Amino acid sequence: MKCPFCSSLDLKVVDSRESEDTIRRRRECLKCEKRFTTYERIETDLMVVKKDGKREPYDREKLKRGILKACEKRPIPLEKIDDMIDKIEQQLRKLDTSEIKSTVIGNKVINKLKTLDKVAYIRFASVYKEFADIDSFQEELKSLIKKTR
Repeated sequence: MKCPFCSSLDLKVVDSRESEDTIRRRRECLKCEKRFTTYERIETDLMVVKKDGKREPYDREKLKRGILKACEKRPIPLEKIDDMIDKIEQQLRKLDTSEIKSTVIGNKVINKLKTLDKVAYIRFASVYKEFADIDSFQEELKSLIKKTR
């Protein structure tokens, strides 16, 4: 690892903290004496089985891009989105299989977004659920309105 400020390889770990699936390390460069934080995340060999049967490696960044798109221009801190993805990944790792259907991941995202932000939920659901027409979209909105009252 290199110092992001001076590119030196001479670093020391000042502090290290573990959460459920992430290790946060505070590092200090011995050359320029600046400090920075790194995060280590557990990498899993999960495969996502798409609706058409194709398989592809699980990609956290792809999932994050989809969620960020739904949350665009909403008052949702990036930390909450990262926490949500961490929790989803934790649930996926607890499953007894390394091949997970994309619908399982999508449902987990939808359930989390529904409690986080209703607008982001509808945005994500409109793409994920592939509404056939305006009526099916309207039914989803009515269902959401009933649950919030």
